[in-house]
Amino acid sequence: MQPKLIAGITFLAVYVMLVSHKGKPPVVVWCGAAVMLITGVISFSEAVESINVNVLGIFLGTMIISDLLIHSNLPAYLASLLVTPGRSAAGAVMAVCLLSGGISAFVDNVATVLMVVPIAIEVSKQLEVTPVPFIIGIAVSANLQGAATLVGDSTSILLASAAKMTFTDFFWMNGRPGIFFSVQAGAIAAFSILYLVFRKIYKGSCGAVETVHVTSWVPTVIMLMMMGTMAVSSFIPDRPDWALGAIAMGYALFALLWNALTAYKHVDLRHDLDWSTVLLLCGLFIVVGSLTSTGLVMDMANIISNLAKGNAFRAYITIVWMSVLVSAFVDNIPFTMAMLPTAQIVANSLGTSPYVMMFGLLLGATLGGNITPIGASANIAAVSLLRREGYDVSFPEFLRIGLPFTLAAVITGSLVNWIIWS
Repeated sequence: MQPKLIAGITFLAVYVMLVSHKGKPPVVVWCGAAVMLITGVISFSEAVESINVNVLGIFLGTMIISDLLIHSNLPAYLASLLVTPGRSAAGAVMAVCLLSGGISAFVDNVATVLMVVPIAIEVSKQLEVTPVPFIIGIAVSANLQGAATLVGDSTSILLASAAKMTFTDFFWMNGRPGIFFSVQAGAIAAFSILYLVFRKIYKGSCGAVETVHVTSWVPTVIMLMMMGTMAVSSFIPDRPDWALGAIAMGYALFALLWNALTAYKHVDLRHDLDWSTVLLLCGLFIVVGSLTSTGLVMDMANIISNLAKGNAFRAYITIVWMSVLVSAFVDNIPFTMAMLPTAQIVANSLGTSPYVMMFGLLLGATLGGNITPIGASANIAAVSLLRREGYDVSFPEFLRIGLPFTLAAVITGSLVNWIIWS
């Protein structure tokens, strides 16, 4: 069998198994990765290289700090501030989602989810409501705003590298508003939809809640320092791809050292950390890396080029919505890497700005992951955290929130981007 055929069939089999909840997700994904390795579709060295240590570092580092943050009662404290007497339940839930979006504009989406979800769980307990739609809202909000700045998402870093953009270029470039404002236009439409959904689910108003006191502000300071360092690191020339993960792990080790010296909390790294999600992410990186190494991702890029037929707007719409469709099911990092050069070539051949095509690609590839629970690493993290609380999230359940949110954000954001940059 041809490597492309093996990779395609294996990926589809893994995806169907994940959708139908057949078997434990890490086991299913690693079985797919094993098939890729045994058949020679991807070599061992390529498999190792395909694992995104940056995402893993952020995931593990932030999880360690989040564990101490939860123990400090900060999430419960913030929940008590948001759930004020007389405030609508939908308004309180929406406030946390907006907080998630604000943080993710400057911190990786996975890190944002790991920081904000504990707050959502506490708010849900205070309101005595299910946290499932709430936490799905947090994940999609984080993915949306992740495209707004250079440090918000890995795809933004890829764009900045390909287009030679600085941190400020995301806000203002060549005398025009940057992609940040297209994202905000999409955010206004998407958050309006999200609020309407929440109004149907979370009815009534908040009652009085018990006053919560923070036992230590040190974990909060460490978390804020990590966020600030991640943002400042964007100004470092030729910053390594693993920098954000290294920053997260560095602050996590500092937090563990402080905890050991003060005996603040008993930390059991074997049980406190979500190692199943780490295994799931590693396996997914290998499976998706096989699609890249066999050329399947590039084939999808070539299809987009062929569909342009000399019309700039048609090419733009094709890039945006193909990116949405593909990234809903495939990790957007390899797809973005393959498509950025294609977007530039298509723009040059049609005599239009390469930025309109590349920004459209970023919007589609970043937001498309919001449609399914495996479309983005932040979604996987959110679903995993819900599972630890005893809640299983089905594909249709995620789709009911993710799909309308994505459609509103992509339609509005892509049209504003075309008006500004075409």
